[in-house]
Amino acid sequence: MCEEKLGMLTTIDHIVLTASDMDKTISFYCDVLGMKLENFTPSGGGETRRSLKFGNQKINLHCVESPYKPHAKNPVPGAVDICFLSSTPIDEWQEIFSENNIEIEDGPVQKTGATGPIMSLYVRDPDLNLIEISNKI
Repeated sequence: MCEEKLGMLTTIDHIVLTASDMDKTISFYCDVLGMKLENFTPSGGGETRRSLKFGNQKINLHCVESPYKPHAKNPVPGAVDICFLSSTPIDEWQEIFSENNIEIEDGPVQKTGATGPIMSLYVRDPDLNLIEISNKI
């Protein structure tokens, strides 16, 4: 019913997270997960925005009180479930989460990723989005 048409879509450029507390969100993604905060001005001008960068990926941040336009129909915190692939071993992630008093909700557990089997841990970010950290196996 639904078949991939080669060349139409190649990768995800960015996603948007709606945050209730920008400082807590930035701290989690930068201090715990190791992302880099980047401020940018949209090409069409306007106010400076914030994003989280890692590898060739980007997460744009919107504040729940004033999301940038255009935005999702119902931009709410806590509605995202995302899986990040990591080269850091899962046992090291367990230590990182323990050191930061972040409860591991599930795992390590084997799952099926986009390209094959992965070993995953599940935690929640400050807005209760479900964050999956995975190693390819």
